[in-house]
Amino acid sequence: MQTPATTLDPAGDSAPWSSLWVPRLLSLLRIVAALIFLLHGTQKMLGFPMPMGGALPQLFSLAWWSGAIELACGVLLLVGLFTRAAAFVASGEMAAAYFLAHAPRNLFPTLNGGDAAILYCFVFLYLAAAGPGPWSLDALRRRQA
Repeated sequence: MQTPATTLDPAGDSAPWSSLWVPRLLSLLRIVAALIFLLHGTQKMLGFPMPMGGALPQLFSLAWWSGAIELACGVLLLVGLFTRAAAFVASGEMAAAYFLAHAPRNLFPTLNGGDAAILYCFVFLYLAAAGPGPWSLDALRRRQA
């Protein structure tokens, strides 16, 4: 027996399910990616969690700038403020990180440790195009305007 079109059924007629959950899952993707990305920034800039080797990057070094971008963009993405711009900058930083730090080590991302950088790059590129989703300060600002 076929289910009615109003049933929340992702396997069948998914229009009602999609219209309800796709925007929310976009927000959830943004929040989770931002939290993990933010941890990279806090590790480099604040020493939490303690970086391997225990040392923070030298002021204004490439690693310091990387941490500053990860911290600032991570916070903005987490709350969904200026999401498209922050995601675009974060995507570019992850592309640069891959080609500067990972690709020279080995051709294969699973061997050079760059698989997370590639994934972040494309998740953030998607967020730059798709926007923050409904659970964001950007959406709240739009509703108030």
